[in-house]
Amino acid sequence: MEAAPLPLLGTFHELSIAVPDVRAALEFYERLGFAEASTGDTFSHPYAVLSDGRLYIGLHQRRRPSPELSFVRPGIAASVAAFRAAGIEPSTLHLGDEVFNELAFSDPFGQAVAVLEARTYSPLAREQAAVSLCGDFAEYSVPVSDFAAAQRFWEPLGFVAAEETQTPYAHLTLTSDHLDLAFHQPAFERRPLLVFRDAKLGERLARLEELGMPLSALAAAGGALLSAPDGTALLLLEESP
Repeated sequence: MEAAPLPLLGTFHELSIAVPDVRAALEFYERLGFAEASTGDTFSHPYAVLSDGRLYIGLHQRRRPSPELSFVRPGIAASVAAFRAAGIEPSTLHLGDEVFNELAFSDPFGQAVAVLEARTYSPLAREQAAVSLCGDFAEYSVPVSDFAAAQRFWEPLGFVAAEETQTPYAHLTLTSDHLDLAFHQPAFERRPLLVFRDAKLGERLARLEELGMPLSALAAAGGALLSAPDGTALLLLEESP
C-alpha cells in the first residue's frame, strides 16, 4: 500500500522566531514549562528549539521575517515547479549540493513561510515534554482582513477549513495533520497569536502572575495575552471542561 502523498508544504517543523538573544529567550520559554530539544549544526547562527509536546518553537539569533512557519519537505529542488504552479513565487531559494536546501515565501497577508530540506532538531520523546503553564497549544492564528482570500491561499497547501465562528472572537480555523492554522481580524490583535486553551485557566494565570510573567487581560476574548521578550504573543483562553 502506497503512502499518501505529502501536502505541497510537507510536514510542519517549527514556528521560527528571530530573537536578539537566544539564551534569554530560551530561559523565558523554559520558565513556562517548555523543554529544550537537541539541535544539529545546520545553522551557523545561535539556535535553540523548545517544545510542550505539541508545538515546537525555534529561536534563531538572526535577521529574518518573524515569526515564520517552517515545514520540511525532502526534495525541494524537484518541488519548485509545483510551488510556482500553485502561484507561489519564492522570495528565497537556496538549492545545491553544497548548501542546505530551502525555499521561502510569504502569504498574501505577510505571513512568512519556509520549507526546509530536512529537520534541524531531534523531536522530544513523549515523556520529555509536558503541558506548559500556558495550557494545551491549540492553533497558530494570523491577522488577516479577508478570511475567504486567506482560505483560498492556504487550502491548496494542505489545510482544511472549518466553519467560521464568533466565539470567543471572530476567527476561522484550518486543520492539518500537524498544525492547526487560524485567521483573526487585525482589529482584534495585529500580531500573530499562539493560542492555548485550558479548562482551569484561572489557576494557570495565577501561577504565571506569581512568576512575574507579563500578562494583560483580553476582555474581547475572555482570556489573557502573554508577551514574550521578542514580542511573540501568546493568547491564553478558557476551555470548557
